[in-house]
Amino acid sequence: MENIRELQAYGYFFFTLFLVVVLYAYILHLYRAEKKGTRNYEQYGKLALDDDLDSKPVEPQEMKEEKKEQK
Repeated sequence: MENIRELQAYGYFFFTLFLVVVLYAYILHLYRAEKKGTRNYEQYGKLALDDDLDSKPVEPQEMKEEKKEQK
């Protein structure tokens, strides 16, 4: 019984450590994407404030098609 509890404790610790690493990697990815200029996350943040049916889109469809062609 004591072996199982010890194994659970190690599993919990390493899983928590793994999630922390994933979180910081995601934050770093967001930071780098904004620094490069590939994404502007401020305009996505405004979606919550400007959420009407007649609001203009954040990114026009033409921009998305051009980005796909460039890749």
